[in-house]
Amino acid sequence: MDRVKSSMQQVPNPIPKALIRRTGGANSFELEKENFERGQAVSINKAINTQEVAVKEKHARNILLKGAHTFWAAVNRLPLSSNAVLCWKFCHVFHKLLRDGHPNVIKDSMRNKADLSDMSRMWGHLSEGYGKLCSIYLKLLITKMEFHVKNPRFPGNLQMSNRQLDEAGENDVNNLAGSIMIHILIYPQLFSSLDMSRSVSVTAAGQCRLAPLIQVILDSSHLYDYTVKLLFKLHSCLPADTLQGHRDRFQEQFKKLKSLFYRSSNLQYFKRLIQIPQLPENPPNFLRASALSEHISPVVVIPAESSSPETEHMVDLVTEDLVDTDIPAQPVAHLNMFDDLFGTSAATDPFNFNSQNGMHKDDKDRLIEQLTREIQALREELESFRLESGRLRQALRGRVDELEAELAEQSHLRMQALGEGEFLRAELDDLRRVKEDTEKEQRSLTEIERKAVANEQRYVKLKEKYTELVQSHADLLRKVGPSRPLTIEEPHPSESWCRLAPTPLSQSRLELSSQLSTVESEKVELVESLSKKEEELAGLGEELERVQSSLASERESGVKTAEALQNQLNEKVCGSCLCACAPVCQPLSECVCVCVCVISDSLTDPMWIGEQGAGPGEPKLRPRGLELQQGELGDLVEQEMAATSAAVESAAARIEDMLNKSRAVDTGVKMEVNERILASCTDLMQAIKVLVLSSKDLQRDIVESGRGAASMKDFYVKNSRWTEGLISASKAVGWGATVMVDAADLVVQGKGKYEELMVCSHEIAASTAQLVAASKVKADKDNANLGRLKLASKGVTQATAGVVASTKSGKSQIEEKDTMDFSSMTLTQIKRQEMDSQVSVLELETKLQKERERLGELRKKHYELAGVAEGWGEEDEGAYVCLNVITQRHYGRNSDCV
Repeated sequence: MDRVKSSMQQVPNPIPKALIRRTGGANSFELEKENFERGQAVSINKAINTQEVAVKEKHARNILLKGAHTFWAAVNRLPLSSNAVLCWKFCHVFHKLLRDGHPNVIKDSMRNKADLSDMSRMWGHLSEGYGKLCSIYLKLLITKMEFHVKNPRFPGNLQMSNRQLDEAGENDVNNLAGSIMIHILIYPQLFSSLDMSRSVSVTAAGQCRLAPLIQVILDSSHLYDYTVKLLFKLHSCLPADTLQGHRDRFQEQFKKLKSLFYRSSNLQYFKRLIQIPQLPENPPNFLRASALSEHISPVVVIPAESSSPETEHMVDLVTEDLVDTDIPAQPVAHLNMFDDLFGTSAATDPFNFNSQNGMHKDDKDRLIEQLTREIQALREELESFRLESGRLRQALRGRVDELEAELAEQSHLRMQALGEGEFLRAELDDLRRVKEDTEKEQRSLTEIERKAVANEQRYVKLKEKYTELVQSHADLLRKVGPSRPLTIEEPHPSESWCRLAPTPLSQSRLELSSQLSTVESEKVELVESLSKKEEELAGLGEELERVQSSLASERESGVKTAEALQNQLNEKVCGSCLCACAPVCQPLSECVCVCVCVISDSLTDPMWIGEQGAGPGEPKLRPRGLELQQGELGDLVEQEMAATSAAVESAAARIEDMLNKSRAVDTGVKMEVNERILASCTDLMQAIKVLVLSSKDLQRDIVESGRGAASMKDFYVKNSRWTEGLISASKAVGWGATVMVDAADLVVQGKGKYEELMVCSHEIAASTAQLVAASKVKADKDNANLGRLKLASKGVTQATAGVVASTKSGKSQIEEKDTMDFSSMTLTQIKRQEMDSQVSVLELETKLQKERERLGELRKKHYELAGVAEGWGEEDEGAYVCLNVITQRHYGRNSDCV
């Protein structure tokens, strides 16, 4: 009824006559322009006034249209130089216009820069009240306009991507960083000039002083982020000593901004309007390039605004100011006057049974109509919820698959990087050996050069001695020459001496010539060997430099690859936080169950009323898909619950029998594993037994509290959908217990698979979850049996986890691990087997993906067949599928996590 009243109150008022008369002969364009300017003037006057209250957000939003011509035309008529509060609120609105307005706002406002500068100097002479605040704020706005004119790539709200920031600073990063640092210096000054004794956030005057700081914090967060990134970029291309001034200015800015964010976050006024980030304890270390990856961009979050009664009241006041209300709105009650006097037609309402006797609509019929509308709305909400959950599920599944593929690829790349590192390490060892050999050759070459120098010196000495001998021999010949004609005719006995005298000289001359030729030949050989050694040394040096540069580049790329792999692995590990979403599945399943049962009951109640109110000649309505009689349906519930209890008791007895047989036959580790598995299965059966008994007690309370004067069978017939859900859940629990005992028997005998036992435990946990959901959906939240049922449900979950844990532990003990022998394998064989393993991994991943798709199709078909078997319609079937999916995944994830 409240929705009907609210919809009746939202009937729009008729258009006033004054507005109709004005549209008669005026030009439509001029009229539109006049209305726009009038609306802008109203919004500006309501946003910028002398009242010491904060500017309302809706008035500021209305000003953010097109350029700033209309804004300045209205502002120039305001006495900004005579009223400090008026100037302060003007600065707030103008700052928001620069941030969120049209790009032409900056160009349109630059022509008023001189007026703003004069106003800033004028208010700077006042040290009390808003005087100093207005002066600093005007300087900030002027600096912001100059910054955007100098850097047109930066938008007004300063929101840019990393690519856009790189493009903006590609010409001159140094000047861009300097201008940003100069711009950011003014923001903390505005906050430090506030008198905190007057800026109390619970008063209207304090909120008026604090409201503009939201825009200041938004700008400061972006400017800080860009400054850090640009300084890191500067340090990557310039020496550290050159940027010492930038670092000192940044240290000062960092302290002031950190104080600004910390003090603002502690104010109560900002806690409900904005989420302020906190800067790190220490500023970034620009001398370390890897510190850029540790930098976290501060993000300021503004929650979405919600409409309030005050906002609606203000909208009504604006409407009264803009248009005339000559024609009053007619009451909505008069719209249904004809129906109230003569009644509605019975032919148009098949569910109005009282109209057949000539009676008017009563409150019950109106309530039925209202409930029908609410049911339709709930159906639409449920359908939208189902579609949204399906879309999110598909998106998350696709994201998980992508992350798994990326993780596998990164693991493969990591292994390749490790292999390349080993290869490069071996190559480095070889190069070291070559370097040692080269050093030995260098030493031998040095020794050869030393010997060559010694031989050269010896050769010079011998040559000098030879020259002396030749000179002495020439002198001797000159002395002997004149006496030779006298002895021609008369030989003298001394002639023989004269002939024999040159003999020692000739011999020494011959010896010196032979030694000189030997030294020259040795010298030639030494020069040739020296040139050869120098050529070899130069070649080895070039090769060494090339290999060293290659190793350095390979090492750097390897380090970067390892760091990237480590970061991506950390991201993958952080992605495991998605597992934290598993506890949300339980409240979602309960919510969906409640919605389904509310819809079912709401649909069933009108039909039940129709059956009771119909005449004896009319057939009674029967739920669709129900082929049993009333008595049979009531008895069937009791039979199925009894059969479930019997199946659980039988399963527990069979497990006990299997345990005794295993103790008599098996020994050692196999007996220990079988005892542990069967003990966990016994605990699970006991937990299921307790849950079934609690469900019976809770169902008995539900029937007793809900049947009223009717019998128990009538209650089951009236709530047929709920009854069929109980029957289906009971059958599933009994069947799951039987299948699980069969799987445990095969595992104990050594003929089954451990995976079958884990799947059976998951399936029986899901069936019990369905039974719990169907049992407690109609129960009172304060019911004692409901609390016992929840405890029993937790016990089943823990017991299921115990079965899975014991099965996995037993499997790891029984199965032998295949250890590989690498002692006799060569590098080529290991590489070949590594490639074979990669091929097997890819084949298994493809097979796993296909099996998952096949499992999805099987589950989908199972839900469709289960819906048809239970008599669900197309709309109800979606809710049934959603309920089963949520319950099964919830218990499956819980058991897997354990």
